[in-house]
This record gives sequence, C-alpha cells and structure tokens, in this order.
Amino acid sequence: MGDQYRDLWSHPQLAAAVTSEDWGAVFRAYRKLTGVSQTKLGESVGLAQPDVSDIERGRRTVTSTEVRQRIVAGLSIPAGLCTGGRAQTPVPGLALPGTAPDEDLLARVTGVVDTSRRVDAATLDWLDRLLAEHRRAEDVIGSRPLVGVMEQQMRTVVDLYAGARGALAGRVVRLAAEHAQFLAWMAQDQGNDPAALLWHDRSHEWALEAGDVDMAATTLSMKAHLAWGAGQGRRCVQLAEAARWSSPGTALGVQGMAAQMSARGHALNGEADDALRLLDEAQTLVSRAAERPEDEPPWMYFYDETWFTLQRGMAAMHLHDWQAAVDHLTTGLAAMPDEFRRDKTWYRACLAHALAGAGEAGQAVAVAVASVPDAADVGRPHSWGELHTTAALLLRRGAREGRQLVSALREYD
Repeated sequence: MGDQYRDLWSHPQLAAAVTSEDWGAVFRAYRKLTGVSQTKLGESVGLAQPDVSDIERGRRTVTSTEVRQRIVAGLSIPAGLCTGGRAQTPVPGLALPGTAPDEDLLARVTGVVDTSRRVDAATLDWLDRLLAEHRRAEDVIGSRPLVGVMEQQMRTVVDLYAGARGALAGRVVRLAAEHAQFLAWMAQDQGNDPAALLWHDRSHEWALEAGDVDMAATTLSMKAHLAWGAGQGRRCVQLAEAARWSSPGTALGVQGMAAQMSARGHALNGEADDALRLLDEAQTLVSRAAERPEDEPPWMYFYDETWFTLQRGMAAMHLHDWQAAVDHLTTGLAAMPDEFRRDKTWYRACLAHALAGAGEAGQAVAVAVASVPDAADVGRPHSWGELHTTAALLLRRGAREGRQLVSALREYD
C-alpha cells in the first residue's frame, strides 16, 4: 500500500466507506488492500461467503445493528471512523491522517462552530488544511464518497461568515469560493453538469467578492472544461479566453491552465495551428510556474509538466494524430504518481482509445481491460464512457478485440 497507507484504516477509500457505512465498499476495499478471500473475511465477521458476496455486490444491505457490530469488531475498525466517533470534530470530514485538531484547536473550532463566537485565524487555517486533504483523498477514491461530506463542510463555512470580522471575513468568503469550486468539480466528475455550473457560478461570485483573481480565473477555466466535455469547442475557447484576460495578475499555473483549455477547444474544432500555438504558450507558462511552486494557489497542486504532457496527448487525440497522442499519454502516465488513481484511470482509458485509433488493437485492449476495475470503481461516468467509446471504435474497424473489451465491461455494467 505504500508509506502513505501504512495504517490500513487511514486509507481514504476505507475511511470514506466506513464513514458512509457502505459495507459493500468496506468489504471490497478491505479485501483489495489485504488480499483476503471472501471466505476468510466472512470468518472474521461471522458471515457466510455467499452473504459477503451479496453485500459486496449490493444485493444485500446491512441493516442489523448486531451484524454491524460484528463487522466493526471483526475487522478491528477504529472507533473514530464509526458513527459513534464522529463527535471528535465539529466539522464533517473523512478520518484522514493529520487532519484531526489537537485539544486546543478542537476547543477553538468547537466554540466557533457551535456558538456565536468570532472566527479566529487558527480555525480557518485548519479548515484550509482539511480542504486540501479532501482534495487529495478525492484523487484516490473518486468524488462519489466525498460529495455529502463536502456539502456539509460548505454549510459550516458559510455559517462562519456571521462570526467573522475584518480581514477574517474575507478569508471566509475565499474559503467558501474554494469549497464551491471543489463541489463544482465533483459534480462535473459525476456528470451532473447543471449542478457543476451552479457551483462554478457561486464560486466565481465569491472569488470576485474576496478579490481572489486566481480562483475567479480558475472557475472560468473549469467552465471551459465543462463546455469541452459537452463537445462545445467554441464555447470552451471563449470561456478559456475570458479566464485569460478577465483576471490580470493571476499565477503562472492558472494562466497556463487557461491557455491549455483554449488549446483544447481549438483542437476539438480541428483547428490544429491555433491549438499547437496555445499549447506551446501554455507549456512555457507551466515550466515557469514549476520554478516557483510556492506562488501557485493550493488547488493547483496537480498542475505540472507531467499533467501538461497528458493534455498534449488529449489535444492530439482531437486532431486524430493518434501516434502523437499515444506517445504523450504513455510518457505522462509513466510519470504520474500512483496516488492520482482517478486521473490515471481516465488517461489510461484515453490511451486505450488512442491505441485503437492508431490501429494497435491488441495493445488497446490490454490497456483497456486492465483499466476496467478502476474505471468501474472511481471512473464513472467519464473513464467508463471512454472505455465504451474505445470498444465501439474497435468494433467499427472489425477488430475482434472489440468483443473482448465489451465482455470485460459487461462484468461491471
């Protein structure tokens, strides 16, 4: 599991599953991380193997308090992860390493959240850190387990505004803008475009109120990303260009993201010259940003030259330059850390598509089939849809490997 998850129950996927009491997800994640069989797991919690299988597949739900208690005891789930332990912090969140406040900070946060006491800087510093940890957890477990938690956190942050004074009031508005942007991203990740647009608009409004030019530009770039996902190349370009000129003084990485999004829109429209020109411009900005990462806003932690290489691959796919797409995606994936599980799944699905486009049916299916379990778990609907698109392309070309991929997808459909 690596150093980050040396403690089994610190793994974000397990933490999210237990917090939401999704026992099927608990069983699946526990067995994946430990390698135990359904039979062995059943022996630990007092269930027969068929019952474990039914719970994992969602055919049976755990409603009995006695069965729940057997699961908690049999798997040695820490009390702090279960419902009874959630009172350890007044702000909803996953039980992630390093996010729990110490006793003094807990008293401060509790006093602010549960009473009309004024907000202090220590409370807002902790909420900043909590949001950053949840962003990184989402890279591993996907957005589905986090949406409810983050909606509750958003309500907490908005409620804090009444107790904020002076510069701290601006910090609360800025923090609300960051939460709204994260909620917009998660809605977008789940294919809920109307909700994503609403959260993007709210984030943009709060960012302007707080004078946060980086977040204001980011929300426009992310709306461009939403337009790209809907196949609206011209709107993607217009929103990305708005992100470039409407917020002067933004961080270099934020500028690079906007230029890259504009390039993606041009590529979607088949405008190769404009796409390649803007990609070169974006790469220069990204390289300059890498020299001073401390100047970038915290939500841009993922945006580096590895990620940009993958964006070049995406643009090449739109332009049907299949070999260039394969080269860029392969290079980017090799350098991407494993903890970016959701993104690696997406780009692997894109690599499978590019290989199919390049006529490498065997390699395409090998990459696609290996991606199916993660795509089913953390990659719906986008990675999952990309794998179906790959299968359709192979079938249209008469490649027998298309049927092999369809068969693999059916196991999880």
